[in-house]
Amino acid sequence: MNAFVKPDLPEQPKMQMPIKNYSEFYRFYLTEHRSIMSRRLHATGSALGIYCWTKAVRQRKAKYLVLGLLSGYACAWVGHFVFEKNKPASFKQPLYSFISDWRMLSDIIRGNLSLKDRSLDKIES
Repeated sequence: MNAFVKPDLPEQPKMQMPIKNYSEFYRFYLTEHRSIMSRRLHATGSALGIYCWTKAVRQRKAKYLVLGLLSGYACAWVGHFVFEKNKPASFKQPLYSFISDWRMLSDIIRGNLSLKDRSLDKIES
């Protein structure tokens, strides 16, 4: 499957925002990240964020904190607007969305979510 093409997927029922239960939110969050390219961009943005935040601590320069946030969100938003064709959940639920970015990265690192093909996912999205 081409990572640049959004596959035709059955329409998922839209959840009413804001979602109060974090478990429900994360399930919703995963349905908004079905494109492999979007996942790759999210993982790249999170990795850049970690790098910049580490640099901010080592060099004691706040500009790297800002750069880390900007790079993370820029990558994620390109993934949403260009590949997913949806709006980021961070517009409506910024805290849950921020937490979920890191949880998704953790799921990718642990092998629960694939950056190659969704059929390799170990958790349902």
